[in-house]
Amino acid sequence: MIKIRITHSFIYLFLVWNLFLAVIPFIISTYLISTPKLNKLMVLLWCLVWLLFLPNAPYIVTDLLHLNNGDSKLLWLDVLVISSFAFNGLILFYYSLIDIKEILSHRFNIKFPKSLTLCILFLSSFGVYLGRFLRYNSWEIIQKPINLFKDIIQIIFHPNQNAEAWLFTLLFGTFLTVGYYCFSNNRAFME
Repeated sequence: MIKIRITHSFIYLFLVWNLFLAVIPFIISTYLISTPKLNKLMVLLWCLVWLLFLPNAPYIVTDLLHLNNGDSKLLWLDVLVISSFAFNGLILFYYSLIDIKEILSHRFNIKFPKSLTLCILFLSSFGVYLGRFLRYNSWEIIQKPINLFKDIIQIIFHPNQNAEAWLFTLLFGTFLTVGYYCFSNNRAFME
């Protein structure tokens, strides 16, 4: 609101929408953890929807790219605005991931929750790549599934032609992984 008041510009209003999308997986995981009587099939279906929306939460970090569009005299304010949204997106992401890990471990007796968590972190990173650079949205798995799957197959089976996708996924996935372990190890301290 301060940014809008000072600049009379709505340039970063999209961050509100991005944060709303980041809340969706958190709502799903909160629902699942507070509803223990759901059957396993429903839990799996909800987890699939959760996974489709999950990359929206860390996606906000990549909105830092928009710092180029602002007024250089107020760059500090732009950094604060985007960083605060990104921070909230990451908090929602990590809380949601911790809840889903707990749900899957208890309801499905998963033996390797750390491996599953790592897979989810890197899948989310790949989802962020699809959204930021290929401009796909979560709901396009329903609207444009053929285009989406063609692009995914192209990236997977032609890694040399898609080095940027692989590099981004590995580096951003590592960033999310380090953040996850810092967050999960210090979660008790923060509460």
